[in-house]
Amino acid sequence: MSVVRVGFVGIGNMGWPMAKRVAGGGFALTVFDTDTGRVGRFAAETQAAGAETGAALAGSADIVVTMLPTGAVVRDALLGAGGIARSLARGAVVVDMSSSEPNGTRELGRALADLGIALVDAPVSGGVPRAEAGTLAIMIGGEDEAAIARVWPVLETMGAKLFRTGPLGSGHAMKALNNYVAAAAFAATTEAVLVGKRFGLEPAVMVEVMNASSGRSHITDLVFSDHVVGGKFATGFALGLMAKDVGIAADLAREIGVETPLCRLTNELWAGARDAVGATADFTAAYKHWAAR
Repeated sequence: MSVVRVGFVGIGNMGWPMAKRVAGGGFALTVFDTDTGRVGRFAAETQAAGAETGAALAGSADIVVTMLPTGAVVRDALLGAGGIARSLARGAVVVDMSSSEPNGTRELGRALADLGIALVDAPVSGGVPRAEAGTLAIMIGGEDEAAIARVWPVLETMGAKLFRTGPLGSGHAMKALNNYVAAAAFAATTEAVLVGKRFGLEPAVMVEVMNASSGRSHITDLVFSDHVVGGKFATGFALGLMAKDVGIAADLAREIGVETPLCRLTNELWAGARDAVGATADFTAAYKHWAAR
C-alpha cells in the first residue's frame, strides 16, 4: 500500500506541533507557510518536505490540512490567486482545522465540491501542550463519510478524543461555542475574584474553594490556578483568538435567529479587552485589563 501524502498549511504555534505529530505518524508530509524560514526550520527538524508555494504543496498531497488564522484566510489560500485547491487532483480531501465561521465553511465546501474536492472541518481544543502530546480534542464535521474515513488516521496522530459532531460546519460551530463557554467562565471568574479581593478575600483561597465546590471549571482549575493566581499569564492561547471565537459564536447565534444576551455581552467584553491589550497578548491578560478598569 502506498504511503498517504499529506500537505499541511500553516505551521504557527499550533500548526507546528500538529504537523510534527503527522510527520511522526508515517505519512509523507509536505508543509507550506508564508514564513519560508519557518518552513525550512520545520523541514530540517522533521525531515518533512517543504513547499515554496501552495501549488507545489498541492502536487504532493492527497489530503491537505489547513491550520490558519481565520476562515477568510483559509478560503484565500485554497481558492485565491494561485490557490491550493486549483492545483489539487479531483478526489483530494481538504481538512480545515482552523477556527473558521460555520456558514463560511459550508460555502467553501460547495465551492470545493465543484472542483471535485471534499471538505471536512476538524477544529481542535487543547492548546499547545496537548498539540505537542498529540492529545487534542478534535471536532469533526462533514457529510462525506468516505472522505472522513480517509482523513481519520491523520487526525488520530494529533488527537486523543475525536468527535463526530454532524454535517459540514458543525465542527467549527462546536469549537466556537465551546470557546464561548470558556470565555464566559473566565469573565465570570474574574469578576468573582475581583469582588472577593475588594471585600478582603485572598484570590488564591477563592480559587481553591471554587475548585472544591460547584464553581469549579477548567478555567478555575487550570487557568486561574496557574496563570492568574500563579502569575504566569502564559497559556499559549492568544487573546485575539479567544475574542475571534466568541465573535463567531455570537455571529452564528444572530445568523440563525437565537437570542443570546450573555453571548453578546461576552463578545463585547472580549473585543474590548483585545482592543485595549492587543490581539497577540495571552488571553489571560484580559484579567489585568478588567482589574484595572
